[in-house]
Amino acid sequence: LGRMKPVIVVHGGAGRIFKEREEGCRAGVVRAALRGYGVLKQGGSAVDAVEEAVRSMEDDPHFNAGCGSVLNEKGEVEMDAIIMDGKNLDSGAVSAVKCIANPIKLARLVMEKTKHMLLTDHGAQLFAQAMGIPEIPGEELITERSRERWKKNLEPDSNPEEFQKDLGTVGAVAIDSEGNVACATSTGGLSNKLIGRVGDTACIGSGGYADNHSGATSTTGHGESIMKVVLARLILYHMEQGMSPEVAADTALDYMKTRVGGLGGVIVVNKAGEWAARFSTKQMSWATVKDDNLHYGIYAGEKHIKSVDEALVSEREGF
Repeated sequence: LGRMKPVIVVHGGAGRIFKEREEGCRAGVVRAALRGYGVLKQGGSAVDAVEEAVRSMEDDPHFNAGCGSVLNEKGEVEMDAIIMDGKNLDSGAVSAVKCIANPIKLARLVMEKTKHMLLTDHGAQLFAQAMGIPEIPGEELITERSRERWKKNLEPDSNPEEFQKDLGTVGAVAIDSEGNVACATSTGGLSNKLIGRVGDTACIGSGGYADNHSGATSTTGHGESIMKVVLARLILYHMEQGMSPEVAADTALDYMKTRVGGLGGVIVVNKAGEWAARFSTKQMSWATVKDDNLHYGIYAGEKHIKSVDEALVSEREGF
């Protein structure tokens, strides 16, 4: 069997990226893509690569996942994450988890160490303890910016909806040299959401889906809309009908917009290693590495290309 050329695609969330955060978001998705690609180049699996890429963005306060997550109505961080292996359709997810640095790591453990697919809240916390995952104070995940945002949204004349445009779920999809695909998605959810609100991210088929027979996708955007159309699975369905990743993504995003008025973004890789990063929002930070070339952008139609070697050098020198 011919070896596949590995491909990784990442997103740092669809929505509105404020000018002063653009550079940080660009640098963050580029770093995540390079890390994930590093895993693939060393013969690591697609699952390893997407977990590594997402972990990198959870640790980056520019994104609404892990450190930097938005706060719920009570001013706490509650996070959701999912990971899926396209080889056998195994998946693990966690929802409403608090006080851990990397929900994606916990989701992977749910996939590999339990017979279940989704653990929530207190049960997820007990499982994390049993797996030896260190608990950290919830405050350590809260950035000044998230607290400011939360306070603003509490003001009587505020419109939290206005701020939801800046969502910043993070995700990754990959295909490894064996031809296996995987996806991973992680988020802090919606700013000032009700306690216990779980969005699309932890839901298989909505926040992400991976199947070696067609490909893998990770989504971002308005969670409730994404759930209504089961966006990730819908994209793969379109690819099963013969659409390219780009057309499948656009078709599904268009349906979500016309049918339920929802905006979002998606990254896709198909089983042949063709990829797409598409969005119906103003912006989405994304990056991909294929054939040792890095592509990245934030605005519609924007695409920078660098060789991986060149990118790694500027990465070491601090972008």
